[in-house]
Amino acid sequence: MSLQLITQCTPPSTAAVSRETAAVLGGALLGRATAGMTAQWPEQRLATRVFGDSALLGERWLTTLPVSGGESEGIVWRRGGDVLYGVLELDEALFAGEKERTPLQAASEEAYLRIFRLLEAQELPHLWRVWNYLADINGESHGLERYRQFNIGRQDAFLEFSRGATGNVPAACALGLAGGPLSIAFMAGSTPAVAVENPRQVSAYNYPAEYGPRSPTFSRAALVYPPGREILFVSGTASIVGHRTVHPGDVAAQCRESLANIAAVIAEAGRLGRTGAYALGELSYRVYVRDPASQPLIAETLLPLLGPDADIVHVEADICRSDLLLEIEAVASHALEGG
Repeated sequence: MSLQLITQCTPPSTAAVSRETAAVLGGALLGRATAGMTAQWPEQRLATRVFGDSALLGERWLTTLPVSGGESEGIVWRRGGDVLYGVLELDEALFAGEKERTPLQAASEEAYLRIFRLLEAQELPHLWRVWNYLADINGESHGLERYRQFNIGRQDAFLEFSRGATGNVPAACALGLAGGPLSIAFMAGSTPAVAVENPRQVSAYNYPAEYGPRSPTFSRAALVYPPGREILFVSGTASIVGHRTVHPGDVAAQCRESLANIAAVIAEAGRLGRTGAYALGELSYRVYVRDPASQPLIAETLLPLLGPDADIVHVEADICRSDLLLEIEAVASHALEGG
């Protein structure tokens, strides 16, 4: 085991690392009561509601390789071997004086430029997975929806660093929270990811101009290869067929459509990967729920599709389109032969 994700719905003070020989590469802590807690590793803190018996959700990426780390331009990072995990928060107010760009656009571009500079310095050029969170994602300012502002800044950074904005781009999600800074966590490595697209959908980076001046820069999923493992990252996935939202106003139908899209993505991953097919029931899921009142129906809809033993966490967040009621991301891991 060179890299493994563990999820614990318990306060971090009582959460133990499950493997004595493993070190924490980085992780996330989700829940409304995250202030004042400390971690010895890069940890993305998201002050939002976690549904269920626990008020906190802790995720940890564990590695059996020796770890080192540091801080670079506000990014707290650790690396184990040739895999790096980092976390960065940027306050949009720092960019309020910008004249040519909105504060969010400027913050997004600067965040990604800092990430690319760190990866270049660490000689780990390949960005595998990114988790993006911003306040009021569907709100409008400066005459443009904030998610679209974020997309402009993100793509500008990719282009400035001569990174392609289409094709082999990282898996990612972008969700909205009630407030707080732009928060980005990311994982990168020395080997390229294998981008996976969905035959049921237009690739996000090829969306038509009606969705904003710049298309989102992410792949539907990515297969990555730390030593001995094949990890499948499924990006935030919603009720979109082609490039259009389907089943507006119907949360149960959107839930089923989202899972149908994930099924199509993992079928492609099985075709492109080295370890064979993935099954819906083996993935670990994070479900983002726009309206807390709809969470019981979402859970009820997922139950017969994924089974009672599925690893599912429900979190309150806004989705990148105002007519989308939920979004689902997922991760799975297979051992490589001989690994």
